[in-house]
Amino acid sequence: MDVNEILQLFKDRTPKVLGSETFSEYAILLPLIEVNGQTHVLFEVRSLNMRRQPGEICFPGGRIDRSDSDEKAAAIRETSEELGIHTDTISDVYPLDYIVSPFGTIIYPYVGKINVSIKQLKPNQAEVDEIFTTPLTYLQEREPDLYNIKFKMEPEESFPFKQIPGGENYNWQARNMKEHFYYYEDKVIWGLTARVLHHFVKLLS
Repeated sequence: MDVNEILQLFKDRTPKVLGSETFSEYAILLPLIEVNGQTHVLFEVRSLNMRRQPGEICFPGGRIDRSDSDEKAAAIRETSEELGIHTDTISDVYPLDYIVSPFGTIIYPYVGKINVSIKQLKPNQAEVDEIFTTPLTYLQEREPDLYNIKFKMEPEESFPFKQIPGGENYNWQARNMKEHFYYYEDKVIWGLTARVLHHFVKLLS
């Protein structure tokens, strides 16, 4: 095959994350809502009946469906379903940095505005145990606690160590990850939710 023919195949290509077709893709929304004249961040506490991460604090969101036109539409749809509000009451939705997790998922976070009062929200009880809000200024004035998590590389037993330099003593470049923790009243906000929150707060500053 001629080199020019080869390069023409790549001329108009849009890159994506390598291997992303094997990843599960999710979209979430960091919701801003006005409470007593102040900007607050809204959080959900996941239902204890949920199969994954019951009782944990999160932002509205979920898996991207084929019916969603894009990641943003998925974030709005999931927020609407979980908070019991019409999609028209969610506005000014803009992207934050997406996350490629080491656990086989890609998360597309957005920030947006909820244009109803707290009293008008009707959380889906099958997914949401409760909702609460935190003043944005409170979060801006506090740095999260950070804890280091190390990922250990463990090749399977049949791994062909003899085929690589260093063999069984190969120096694997295992990565570390910083886990963020925020505390508000009796609530502990950590994990992916805290990472997205910290990213958002840093962008503001």
